[in-house]
Amino acid sequence: MIVVTGATGNVGQALLPLLATPGATVTAVSRGQRPISTPDGVRHEHADLEQPETLRPALDGAEALFLLVAGAGAHLDMPEILRVAVDSGVKRIVLQSSQAVATRPEAPSHAPLHTIEENVRRSGLGWTILRPGGFASNTFAWAEPIRAGRSVSAPFGDVGLPVIDPADIAEVAAVVLRDRGHDGHTYELTGPALSTPRDRAADLAAALGEPIGFTEQTPGEAREQMLRFMPPPVVDGTLAILGTPTPREQRISPDVATVLGRPPRPFAAWAARHVDAFR
Repeated sequence: MIVVTGATGNVGQALLPLLATPGATVTAVSRGQRPISTPDGVRHEHADLEQPETLRPALDGAEALFLLVAGAGAHLDMPEILRVAVDSGVKRIVLQSSQAVATRPEAPSHAPLHTIEENVRRSGLGWTILRPGGFASNTFAWAEPIRAGRSVSAPFGDVGLPVIDPADIAEVAAVVLRDRGHDGHTYELTGPALSTPRDRAADLAAALGEPIGFTEQTPGEAREQMLRFMPPPVVDGTLAILGTPTPREQRISPDVATVLGRPPRPFAAWAARHVDAFR
């Protein structure tokens, strides 16, 4: 059995149907804060990573666990989560972490994930760590202004990052969850090319068949907006990546192609698949 935490998220939703093949046993785990629709044959369990004991019904008899932590996981008792996993019979963990654990190891915004990675490596279980860069799906934050007025605003309009399609993360996760040959590997997952905020607005405009206006925010304006739904250390860490990315953060990683045997999808393909959210 494979257990998927974060089953209502962008990666989890894409991962479940990939795992739900004939003969497979899959359990989707969520906290119950959002509705969940699972593929046929996928069992759903409510559990909260902040309360590790609630995971026992979902993990009982599981072979592999896809572990996705919300935010940076600062409030999680990872040793206790891993103890429950081991007690339940889990043999392997695939952890979705973040590229910034490697590129900004001293940043307070990602220090908890660094500790979580280390706990997973020392757990005695088989492990694979996925470190995606920025998600294409972060662009859903533009949905309301695009629907309302065909315009968007963002800071650092001409700074490019190789954002990744969450569906590609899910496909990589599906492969490594099934194949022990990936145990002990850390994969950095990016898109196939640098994409700026201005580029992404243009790709969405092409998908819509209508122009979208782009206004560049100042860093201060962006910070004020982001503080409405993100804690200050995460806001500052995110703005640092968006505005002054390191060479590694702008590097096109080969790891998606290594695992999947094909290149990652470009942002334009993500925009075309999700265009209805912006109509």
